[in-house]
Amino acid sequence: MLYMDLEYHKGVLFVRLDGNLTRKNVYKINNYLTPVILKHRIKYLVYNLFSLLQIDESGIDCILRTKCAIRDNHGSIYVCEVPEHLKKMVRKAHIKSTDSELTALQLLQV
Repeated sequence: MLYMDLEYHKGVLFVRLDGNLTRKNVYKINNYLTPVILKHRIKYLVYNLFSLLQIDESGIDCILRTKCAIRDNHGSIYVCEVPEHLKKMVRKAHIKSTDSELTALQLLQV
């Protein structure tokens, strides 16, 4: 099961993921989050992975699709609070990483 908590604050969309981001449930991001990014021209996105338990290759591909949508809007994407057991998988996506949402907000300078 995957839960997404979305919060839009100061021009930045914060996406907090809880559960498993696997092939069974990447449709939640592909069918909901990516179209929202494109429709509302969201430029800045921060994924918080603190409560994410598992991620597989499909989950990484899903994050890369949102990275492409953000790039199409001439924006930036960050990943924060990555659990130790997921750092290797997240590094494959080549997404900028920070310690916290506050740090990401400061780096984006919105």
